[in-house]
Amino acid sequence: MRRATCHKTASPASCSSAPAGVAWDGNRSGPGARLALEWEGSLDRGSRTADRTSAIPVWSLPSDPVSEAALESTLGTAEDILPADGSRPLSGGRQHGPADVRVAPPAPIQHATDRPPAIRELHRAELSPFQRWFRHLFSRTVSKMLLKTWFRVTIVGRDRIGPGPALFVFNHLSWMDPLALLATFPNQPRLHFYGPKEVTLQKGFRNRFMWWTTIPIPFSPHKDDLLTSVRRAQAVFDSGRSLAISAEGRIHIHEGDLLPFEEGAAYLALRAGVPIVPVAITGTSWAHFRGRVLVRIGEPIPTGERPTRHVVARYTALTWHRLRAMVADDRDLPVPGPISRWFTDLFNDWGPGGRPAATKVYGPDPEAVPIPTPDG
Repeated sequence: MRRATCHKTASPASCSSAPAGVAWDGNRSGPGARLALEWEGSLDRGSRTADRTSAIPVWSLPSDPVSEAALESTLGTAEDILPADGSRPLSGGRQHGPADVRVAPPAPIQHATDRPPAIRELHRAELSPFQRWFRHLFSRTVSKMLLKTWFRVTIVGRDRIGPGPALFVFNHLSWMDPLALLATFPNQPRLHFYGPKEVTLQKGFRNRFMWWTTIPIPFSPHKDDLLTSVRRAQAVFDSGRSLAISAEGRIHIHEGDLLPFEEGAAYLALRAGVPIVPVAITGTSWAHFRGRVLVRIGEPIPTGERPTRHVVARYTALTWHRLRAMVADDRDLPVPGPISRWFTDLFNDWGPGGRPAATKVYGPDPEAVPIPTPDG
């Protein structure tokens, strides 16, 4: 997998590896729906407010129809989908700033759903309804016991969690974030998670436990099972359940910051016609014993439009701004003692360079992420 550093002034064509795109034909149920999600970046930054040496650019995608030939291949980089001259960056064309955006509720997409068939499409479909119920209950109980023993956990805006399916997009600071959601969300609708990105969940204690719970919708880092994972995500919605996803695609260290979003989250919500609900998690970057963890539920973002590339790019940017505004006042926590440091990094995967390298990674400033206009 390629890694690259795209500097603040770089154009899409000049980056050897850029945030990956999504290819599909707008058909919610046809075989052409195919995701190609990949983002890996590396940047150095001297401070939060000045002396930036690099930043993460964001590009929009053209809303032109995708050819059948293009649908047959998984897109890996921005060069595969942007014009050769890089003439369609997100900063071009008519744009809205985040303060100017107004989202009118679109006409809801009607789905002919039948819950029993949808449940049979879920991950671990061989399990009985009782087994699923028990494992979900066990997972929630363990999450509550662990999180509420170690932390002081508070949820704000719980009334914004509706009775129907939704896509919850959360910022990702630690392996404890999914536990925080399971510990604070209501039992219904049941919550699943898109991920982790693993070749198999049947190796290693953590992966085996996640596989046993039936809660994850895993997908391979080789992107050879994307259609299967998309169908399973759709089955989550069709069976009346909700899905949570970290649109950043990885954990990061800094509270009050947000990495660029991959576009798969918006695509899944638009494809299913379910609302996107931003969720801000504060206090899990360090596992301070009896520290405060705050889970805040944002206002739902209604969907219902056809998931063209332009529409997906717009909802991706809109969701990023909503969540970025929710965490803007958060600040990095002090470094705890050795036991809390060990507990924090027990299952965190910081990637090459470990935590020291991850401390240098920051997301873009809000003014660097324009929101495409509804009319394109």
